[in-house]
Amino acid sequence: MTAYAIAVLRPTQPVHPDVLEYIERVQGTFEPYGGRFLSHGKPGEWLEGERLGDLVIVEFPDLSRAHDWYASDAYREILPLRADHIPGELVLLDGVPVGYDAGRTASVMRAARG
Repeated sequence: MTAYAIAVLRPTQPVHPDVLEYIERVQGTFEPYGGRFLSHGKPGEWLEGERLGDLVIVEFPDLSRAHDWYASDAYREILPLRADHIPGELVLLDGVPVGYDAGRTASVMRAARG
């Protein structure tokens, strides 16, 4: 099942040279795990709540490969280039299967409430 790495980043100005190096190298760290950018550093249109930062979304074939990427030597080597200069959060998230029906999920949740 498809999985995602979603980061909400709050970049500072001016952009630190380490961040530029991170951007140049990061794609090469997730490609061996089947990762690809879906969104990269976009502010998004925050329709509810307050804007938390810029969004980065990387798609992976499954959660296992997303975890393998994050734990990889290649990514761990460059992570401080970004993390030391841009605060933010990163979450790995499992997607839903093809044919997912939120109504069925609600039914299960209702039944569990008793």
